[in-house]
Amino acid sequence: MSVKKPPALSDGLRRLTEALGYQFAHIDWLLLALTHRSVSGNRNNERLEFLGDSILNFIIADYLYQKFPQEQEGRLSRLRSSLVRQDTLAELARDLKLGDYLNLGPGELKSGGFRRDSILADTVEAILGGIYRDCGDMRRCETLVLGWYGSRLQALDAEVVLKDSKSRLQEYLQSRHQPLPNYTVLSIAGEAHNQHFVVSCQVPGLEQVTEGQGPSRRHAEQEAAAAALLLLRVA
Repeated sequence: MSVKKPPALSDGLRRLTEALGYQFAHIDWLLLALTHRSVSGNRNNERLEFLGDSILNFIIADYLYQKFPQEQEGRLSRLRSSLVRQDTLAELARDLKLGDYLNLGPGELKSGGFRRDSILADTVEAILGGIYRDCGDMRRCETLVLGWYGSRLQALDAEVVLKDSKSRLQEYLQSRHQPLPNYTVLSIAGEAHNQHFVVSCQVPGLEQVTEGQGPSRRHAEQEAAAAALLLLRVA
């Protein structure tokens, strides 16, 4: 019995599949996942996005359920939301350089759609849906997704301890009718899957600008907000 060879790929798609950590048996699934609706109203990635969204939510929910056995449902839901929301998925897409491979219509190309968070996030979900349709193996999808998230998952222990300092700081300022804090990325170092962020937090009325650092922008922002809360003497 002969073994089916993987399809020949262009250099660009080969680099993408290497970044994804997955070799497609049927490359059409990847091509479809990269095709935005601005290209075709009938053959685009929206159905795969729908499928990938459900798969991603399940994988992240299952991971959190096992990782934090003492956490209540509400906290688990908030953690999941932070991991599957648009800006996080757009970060993953940029790690994978998905913008270089998107198939966009002329209008989206002209307006810079390959940089837009919504399009990048949707494409991550579509690619996951395409991978599942290609292999039918949920365990394989789980391994890939956890690999894509990398250090973001490792940072969750600390984020649980921080208890969403950004929200607490925002609520504190809003209760006093003060402007919201301004977060600025000061530096990003390291490889795509092992980055280190340094972020500042400037709070109106607080002379000292605080800083935070960590393996994701969100984690660094949480640390910076926690430091600001200490200066404000907020319990």
